[in-house]
Amino acid sequence: MNYWYEIDGAVKAAVKERKMTTVGRVTVYYQSGMLKIALPSGRVLSYVRPRMTVNRFGSESVSYEGIGTNRKWTRIESYGAKFCENIVQATARDVLAEAMLRLEKKGFDIVCHIHDEVVLEVPEGTSSVEEVNGIMAVCPDWCEGLPLKAAGFEVRFTRKIRRQKHVCIDRKRKNGQKV
Repeated sequence: MNYWYEIDGAVKAAVKERKMTTVGRVTVYYQSGMLKIALPSGRVLSYVRPRMTVNRFGSESVSYEGIGTNRKWTRIESYGAKFCENIVQATARDVLAEAMLRLEKKGFDIVCHIHDEVVLEVPEGTSSVEEVNGIMAVCPDWCEGLPLKAAGFEVRFTRKIRRQKHVCIDRKRKNGQKV
């Protein structure tokens, strides 16, 4: 929880004072009208036109422009814990992306990935779950010391799924008409 507060303070310092702050392996700074958070991987998260605002609880907070829940460009209020969530999810993505590159380099056919999982199509007898787990659990150089582990399972069959007509429903529509 202290990390949340440290990130919150670093974000506020970047927006208010244009101060660059490093918190752990993350660097927070302001550049060219953007709040930037440099991840351990080197990738940078960017938040457009950040500014200090007062949140609904009367406390100081940082807001930025982005696509809101209404799918329109709007000002989005944020705080330390939300920035931390962004950092954690983005870092997890970077770890998975590197694992996927290692799998492809070893010749594995990645069918898809879902959050922190990969689905592989592997010819019978050419590899094992243990081999894939070992490749997935390699810690990238930029996050040395991160305790990584992988677990998986093998399914020896596939099944064909008949294509179905997809129906999309927009809750703001009734009988195909906008409400």
